[in-house]
Amino acid sequence: MDLVEKYQTAFVLVAIIGGLALGQVSGVSRLADRLILPFLMVMLVATFAGVSLARLRGAFGNRRVAGSSLLVNFVWNPLLAVLLGFLFLRGHPALWVGLIMLLVTPCTDWYLIFTDTADGDVPLATSLLPYNLVLQLVLLPVYLYVFAGTLVDLPLHLLFESVVLVLVVPLVLGGILRRGLVQRKGREWFTAQFLPILSPVQIIFLSLAIGAMFASQAEVVLEHTGLLARIGLPVAAFYAVNLGVGFGVSQLLSFSYAEMVCFNNTILSRNSPTALAIAVVAFPNEPLIALALVIGPLLELPMLGVIARIHVGIRERAWWPFDLSSLGHRD
Repeated sequence: MDLVEKYQTAFVLVAIIGGLALGQVSGVSRLADRLILPFLMVMLVATFAGVSLARLRGAFGNRRVAGSSLLVNFVWNPLLAVLLGFLFLRGHPALWVGLIMLLVTPCTDWYLIFTDTADGDVPLATSLLPYNLVLQLVLLPVYLYVFAGTLVDLPLHLLFESVVLVLVVPLVLGGILRRGLVQRKGREWFTAQFLPILSPVQIIFLSLAIGAMFASQAEVVLEHTGLLARIGLPVAAFYAVNLGVGFGVSQLLSFSYAEMVCFNNTILSRNSPTALAIAVVAFPNEPLIALALVIGPLLELPMLGVIARIHVGIRERAWWPFDLSSLGHRD
């Protein structure tokens, strides 16, 4: 993990404080509002350039982990999002929608770092990544229509426009960039030289987008500071509940330690930047939805860091009962 990745939370905090300060300057909010989407688009193109859809067939070499991960991410997590929203945010529908958008979009990059940190199965985690990307692209409008349509005004044309604009277009551009560089420079150069710069680019442009958002909505934020803090409770509850689910499913299905780490990270890591980009376009009149999603990056990195230490502690103390060397590979 390089310096930018290590201090992502600090970058986001600086962006929030800087954005709020700049938002007090006359004329800045209007300019900042125009910059949010371009910053997010650059971030998403960088994200998708690192994703190879050619790996789609690889995940189901391990059907137990892959199938369990997809069931938790795309069946259990949406239901959990609705339940946590009901328990913590039922009086605040915009925040509830923001929570749903956060929890139904599994991560497409960060979980690989934490899987590797705890000596999890990185190749397996990498092969799951395209499924997480494609399925959230297809299912996010469905989740919003089913779960959020009664909470806020849901303009369907804007919703589908946002999915095309902030998922399909960056995915195509990222694929073109990836293919062009591999053909021109070679796969080895792409992997060794280009891929390592993508993550810092994502973090920098996400921070710029967050700063621009807080600058454009400084007045709204200052009026609702207490409300935004409330979303931290259901987000923390999500990590606590799903960590228990991860350990329970892993024990039930006799995952090896490496498989368990991979599985836990795939069901815990969230794709807040993508959800944020969609919220900016789909809900222009509900700024609290997008602002609620900013809490994701602030909480996710510290939470995943703590969970990585829990995984490492389990490995060092030999507490995990299943070992692939004794069980053999089972599908």
